[in-house]
Amino acid sequence: MRTYVPDSPEAAARIVALVLVADGHVCRTEIEALQHLHIERELGLPAGGFGQQIHVLCEDLLAGASASGSLMGGVDELTLASFMAEVQNPVLQHKVMALASAAAEADEHLAEAELIVLNAARQYWGLAA
Repeated sequence: MRTYVPDSPEAAARIVALVLVADGHVCRTEIEALQHLHIERELGLPAGGFGQQIHVLCEDLLAGASASGSLMGGVDELTLASFMAEVQNPVLQHKVMALASAAAEADEHLAEAELIVLNAARQYWGLAA
């Protein structure tokens, strides 16, 4: 997996993107919810930047999937902790959590894989549920 500068737009976007792809299905309502919340502006990404981050994340996940046979197979607790460690600013943590939660809830189905990522963020950052 790639590493990012702490508190960079890319580090923050990767966590939101991971919630999107965690269940193996990105639906239009999830993307629309994030667009409605102006995700790129909120995270400091250029226009089209969030889509690019989804693409980059999927490349990384696919590289790790060959060994496990699962897109999320290479994302263990240590990997999740390393992703969360790249977002250190409490204000940015809350933005990421709000965006990721909105995406996860947009399709009215909270998948177990989405919950794993959201709970990892809450635990690592010390946020209330």
